[in-house]
Amino acid sequence: MALSEGTTGPDSPDRRGGVRYRRAALMGVPAFLAASTLVVLTAQGALAAQFAISGMPFVVSADSLEGKGFGQFGAMDNMAEGSPNAGDTGGQVLTIVTAIREAKLTNLCQSVELGGTYLHITAGNKGTPVQASGLTTDSTDITGKLADFDNIEIGGDASTFEKPPVKGPLGSFGQQADTVKLRDLRQVNYATTAVRFTLPDLHMNFSSEGC
Repeated sequence: MALSEGTTGPDSPDRRGGVRYRRAALMGVPAFLAASTLVVLTAQGALAAQFAISGMPFVVSADSLEGKGFGQFGAMDNMAEGSPNAGDTGGQVLTIVTAIREAKLTNLCQSVELGGTYLHITAGNKGTPVQASGLTTDSTDITGKLADFDNIEIGGDASTFEKPPVKGPLGSFGQQADTVKLRDLRQVNYATTAVRFTLPDLHMNFSSEGC
């Protein structure tokens, strides 16, 4: 039977084009879903950011830190291949990862030495604290005059943690707590990541002294 004008049959160009379009759209669904999942996980702080560290340590200090959803465990940070800062480390630095779901810091200071001078950053020193969500710091040294934890669990497998925004590697020793309070915090860090970082009264300059 002949097709009437304007009708599309199984072998018509319009019909074949529609089938190809639908197949292409269906093939793109898994990739779209995977990408969407990564975006959601990153936004929730459930997926730690992965990047090559510079290998240059920087100091972070604060008069106080208050956080909700605390976790801590060990991890290995890696420099870019051939980094001039690798020295005899093989381009790897063993660090203490501190992860906090929501944090507030007063009188924050950060400095990194650059050939005899320091890049110096301050914030949160005029009554409004620095706020961070999904905060992680990779440190080689942490000190404070006082550390106060609520419902702390020490010695757990960091891959099973639910309180901090990120989990540690399977089988890694860690600790987690509902809340943390630190006074006179000082860290030597190799990396910091956050889902959101709000720095009121930000001031950045070069200085002869670090934090």
